[in-house]
Amino acid sequence: MRQSFSEWTKSGAPWVWLNAGAVAICLIMVVGLLSLIAVRGLGHFWPADIVQTTYVDNGHSTRLIGERVQTQDVPVEQLSDSGIKVTEGVETMQRTLMKVGNRDHGGTDFIWVLDAFMQDSSKPDMLFAAERREWGNFYGYLRSIKEDGKEVAAHQGYDRSAEYEALWNQFQQRIERALNIHDQIKDIEKGQIGSINYELERLRLKERSLQLKEVTDSARYQAIDDRRAELNAEYESLQGTLLDLYTAFNRDSITAEISSGKIVEFKVASVVRAFLPNEMGIGGKIGHYFAKIWEFLSDDPREANTEGGIFPAIYGTVLMVIIMSVLVTPFGVVAAVYLREYAKQGFITRVIRIAVNNLAGVPSIVYGVFGLGFFVYFLGGHVDDLFFPEAKPAPTFGTPGLMWASITLALLTVPVVIVATEEGLTRIPRAIREGSLALGATKFETLIKIVIPMASPAIMTGVILAIARAAGEVAPLMLVGVVKLAPSLPLDGNYPFLHLDQKFMHLGFHIYDVGFQSPNVEAARPLVYATALLLVAVIAALNLSAIQIRNHLREKYKALEM
Repeated sequence: MRQSFSEWTKSGAPWVWLNAGAVAICLIMVVGLLSLIAVRGLGHFWPADIVQTTYVDNGHSTRLIGERVQTQDVPVEQLSDSGIKVTEGVETMQRTLMKVGNRDHGGTDFIWVLDAFMQDSSKPDMLFAAERREWGNFYGYLRSIKEDGKEVAAHQGYDRSAEYEALWNQFQQRIERALNIHDQIKDIEKGQIGSINYELERLRLKERSLQLKEVTDSARYQAIDDRRAELNAEYESLQGTLLDLYTAFNRDSITAEISSGKIVEFKVASVVRAFLPNEMGIGGKIGHYFAKIWEFLSDDPREANTEGGIFPAIYGTVLMVIIMSVLVTPFGVVAAVYLREYAKQGFITRVIRIAVNNLAGVPSIVYGVFGLGFFVYFLGGHVDDLFFPEAKPAPTFGTPGLMWASITLALLTVPVVIVATEEGLTRIPRAIREGSLALGATKFETLIKIVIPMASPAIMTGVILAIARAAGEVAPLMLVGVVKLAPSLPLDGNYPFLHLDQKFMHLGFHIYDVGFQSPNVEAARPLVYATALLLVAVIAALNLSAIQIRNHLREKYKALEM
């Protein structure tokens, strides 16, 4: 029999279909958003062809060299207001955003050009792109290589020849040499000299501590002086090595022709990578693409965070989340156990639960202000007075850092862990508790050995939710520890290895900084998408790890629940 509309409505089927449709729409929106971020972010690393064109505007012709980045249609009214002559009867014209690079010579990386004014566009094989440590990308024709100011190889014209091939191969060899020297310099400056400076500072603080304690034992002061002399001798030796390396590092330079026809010169040491995108095959472009992605994941940032990698931000994000999880889990579990198992269920307990639930809805910036005022200035100031008087007036823990950021986010997420743990404890059958007590176990032993292990999947659920929220928070971190660029990682080989007082980088703040504080907006935009995608991936990886632990615990204690 055909079901009437009223019967179909009463059966609840419309609500089932409505919920299914809502879920489907949400999934489509999430997948669409992630796809958009992935396309715009990951597409940035593909080596685009370099176009050479003649741009004719009001009878004045200019040679342009660069990459096509974006194309759009614009109303002719907008162009007329800009003083550009347009053809009558035309409503829109197409314009292209070109990345012309050479910011140190042209003043800008990107320009808008009208496609109708571009003539004789081509993609010459000899056009090369160079990624530099400063001033962004360089585009042009390689003309010569110099060593200590003397020309050792050169090529003129725009034809490919054996002479040009030899020049290009020599350029690549000198780039590789400069990169190797740069790695040695970085190892000495940030590794060996960094460790020496760190130990010298510890000796200074140790000597200051002895002075504050009015210690008069000259042997202890002499031991500090002897060790300081050894470190200074090591430092002087490394400085000599560095001087030789910098001399070799800055030995080579190249000259190249830019779009205006001018010949410019710059150091090979400033080049990170040089390539000929117009002659690269699909295999070469794929190799370049994955090399760029690896650089993005493993290297330090450069050029105001608009070039290079974001490894310090990944490292700081993961380390902060791990420390936050270690802090929030025991406090959340202990609070939930007390409220469910020990506290008398009455008015005060209900008020506490309501307060905990309300804390979950407090804006995160409020936690940041509280963390700055209470943790950093109050607790940190007192910690410095008690344990680090020799470092004053410079603060040690009385300034934003990794520890205060982790504690602030632990405070922000502890209500989630409390609620999830209480739900898990509620689901444990009362008969299990009574059976344990009947067999002679104390209440504490029952909790530790029976109840809490069985509730561990629910505890892990709370931790998963806490990680998901904390990893993406930015507002409180801006007040309690995160910075635009950290000079070193908070975990290194210097005692005590984990430096909880140091500031750190964070993926969420990196997105904010690159997207809204960068002076080069067009160059930063693709990195915003790429970093956002990476942040989602990091959060997903952390959550999947916690989910795997939760599933293991659920399988382990499933038999007890039956």
